[in-house]
Amino acid sequence: MRKFYGFVAFLLLVVPALLAQEHYTEGPVWRVQLIRVKPNQMDAYLTTLRQSSKPFIEEEKRQGIIMDYKVFLKETKSNPQDWDIAVAIQYKNHAAMDGEAAKAEAVRDKVLGGKQPALQLAEKRGEIREIISSELLQEIVLK
Repeated sequence: MRKFYGFVAFLLLVVPALLAQEHYTEGPVWRVQLIRVKPNQMDAYLTTLRQSSKPFIEEEKRQGIIMDYKVFLKETKSNPQDWDIAVAIQYKNHAAMDGEAAKAEAVRDKVLGGKQPALQLAEKRGEIREIISSELLQEIVLK
């Protein structure tokens, strides 16, 4: 009887997990920031992305910290408070994000020259943009 209850407990734990994966397989994980650029500041913001963010993200990609990245420019606005630019960073999986802060600090120091220049850059960006949302998304592949 004890083996029977053990088997039932096993089924109760395993079956829901199997059913959850019935429709898809998990792909990479994306961190997406939706950003609203302040009026007349788009050129300045794109300049900071090109000059500072791109080298930083490219170095993270080169070191294998991230898989890829995308920058999207929204062409339609549903209201004046809508976002303008999305920056998406792709990770292999959730585990790839473990210890990312320490790895990013090392890249920051290498690319941006340390904590103080990075803080100055963040302050400058804060004057020309607002982060509307930062989301973690699981990419799925339908079966």
